[in-house]
Amino acid sequence: MITNKTLTKWRHAGSLISCLLIIVSIFSLATKGLNFGLDFTGGMISEVRLDNTLTAAQIQTNLEAALHQPVSVVSTGDDGQWMLRYAATEDIQQQPEIRQLLASFSDNVEMINVSLVGPQVGQELAEQGGLAVMITLMVILAYLSFRFEWRLASGALLALMHDVFILLGFFSFTGMEFNLTVLAALLAVLGYSLNDSIIISDRIRELLRANVKLPIAELNNQAILNTLSRTLITSGTTLISVASLWLLGGEPLFGFSVTMFIGIVAGTWSTMTIATIIPELTHLGPQHYAPEPISEAP
Repeated sequence: MITNKTLTKWRHAGSLISCLLIIVSIFSLATKGLNFGLDFTGGMISEVRLDNTLTAAQIQTNLEAALHQPVSVVSTGDDGQWMLRYAATEDIQQQPEIRQLLASFSDNVEMINVSLVGPQVGQELAEQGGLAVMITLMVILAYLSFRFEWRLASGALLALMHDVFILLGFFSFTGMEFNLTVLAALLAVLGYSLNDSIIISDRIRELLRANVKLPIAELNNQAILNTLSRTLITSGTTLISVASLWLLGGEPLFGFSVTMFIGIVAGTWSTMTIATIIPELTHLGPQHYAPEPISEAP
């Protein structure tokens, strides 16, 4: 049986853990940065058809040995058809002939498409991606300020920022590739986490109006318990779907599914910790939702 005292301690301990993880994430971002993919840095993208007997590992091993750099090899779904991604040389005229490299270990080589993503295009995509995240956060801030009193709104907003830092810190610490697919998943996580924060904030607001004498800590605990089953069912079913993508989706969906999985877990965690602790620290009370007195007509 979970008591109010136990749940309060758990929420405070969880918020402390979240703060430590944010500090670690910021430190990792400041020292290591992110491993941006070719979407942001630019490079060569080749779609080819090779022998059906070749595997992704064999193609990657041979190309990396020849190019002396990491190569991403992704199956496009058709037998023997692959998408190759690798960094371009500074002098495009000195770019190795990919057909000759492929012919050294594959009897059948068909070049379907070869394209170059320039550094300027990659920089523009990075700037647009960062702008998309900033606009999303600003719109969310405006909505929360309109919907809730600032003490509740700030808790929900800080919970969202927690999720962003945790995800960015994870990719920085592990060195996983950060590309447009991951950025899209990050934006989806923001929307998912916002939904959880709105539900629990709305519950806290209703409890404040109905229990004016109950301490805010107990109100927060009651709000968590009232929405816990809904949160666990929604997050659990979503995690099952995301885990299926993670395990069965292959390389193209790996970054997306990992981002969604960690983001949903972090979002559920922050909703029950940071989003409820901030209103306590700012002394949210029933008086902040009391109806404004109507002035008498002269």
